[in-house]
Amino acid sequence: MLKVRLGVGLRPGGGAAEFPKIVDELEAEGVDSLWLSEVVYGGNVDPMIGMAHALARTTKLKVGTGVSVLPGRHPVLVAKQLATLAGLAPKRVLPVFGLRPARRDEWNLFPVPEGRRAAVFDESLRLLRLLLTEDNVSFDGEFFQVDGVSLAERPARPLDIWVGGSAPAALRRVGRLADGWLGSFVTPEQAKLHVETIKAAAAEAGREVEEDHYGLSLAVAPDGIPPALAKAAADRAPGVDPADLVAGSWDDARRLLDGYLDAGLSKFVLRPAGSTSWDEFLAKFLPLAEALHN
Repeated sequence: MLKVRLGVGLRPGGGAAEFPKIVDELEAEGVDSLWLSEVVYGGNVDPMIGMAHALARTTKLKVGTGVSVLPGRHPVLVAKQLATLAGLAPKRVLPVFGLRPARRDEWNLFPVPEGRRAAVFDESLRLLRLLLTEDNVSFDGEFFQVDGVSLAERPARPLDIWVGGSAPAALRRVGRLADGWLGSFVTPEQAKLHVETIKAAAAEAGREVEEDHYGLSLAVAPDGIPPALAKAAADRAPGVDPADLVAGSWDDARRLLDGYLDAGLSKFVLRPAGSTSWDEFLAKFLPLAEALHN
């Protein structure tokens, strides 16, 4: 049986002032994981810095990026950051990477050669995995070259590198290069097809993505889906009812989660949206997580 796990993401704009209190609450309540989005403009905590802070003040809580942008960063530096975090907090670092920022006005903050972002992503993933698994790495790619480098201290157990996205190319990338998938703004029916696409790409590449390495980030707006979120859902999935992409109540959250479970997903990140407060969100999240955990 697959291990079902629910983690939480922070409300957009949630800043540093409230972050320590939230981390301490999640640790005290035994929540599985905390996920930090890559949003540069505004009050969001930076994912890597937030991970370091959260991991340093906890002993059980896992912390992930949901998702962080890889193209536009040098993979050697990213590998060094992840290796350091994993050494400080073994088995609690959950990196997930994506192609570009969710906000269009932040795309220019992660520069890559024009029209080559996907190719840079693929090469970055390959080099990142080598650095996190091998003692001595030489790599001669189109965008990155290293000769006999080592991070010295690597995780005893290789980190699982997950990838986000729902475009066909992104799904095939998961199958070819990644260890798991974290989707968003997809219906349960779409999620099932996406899992099949990933598995087919993995089989074609002669590899396998573990059965419990498929997940989804779900926005929960208990007082109804606000217009801005409905528009974001419509932009991501034209023609699909936003109620099948975003939970407009806790009953809807359970309905969607049951559908995703039937589709083969088992890892979930629930994010507060709308007017609900953090305390209200956590009070409803905890019994749901307890009910679904194996």
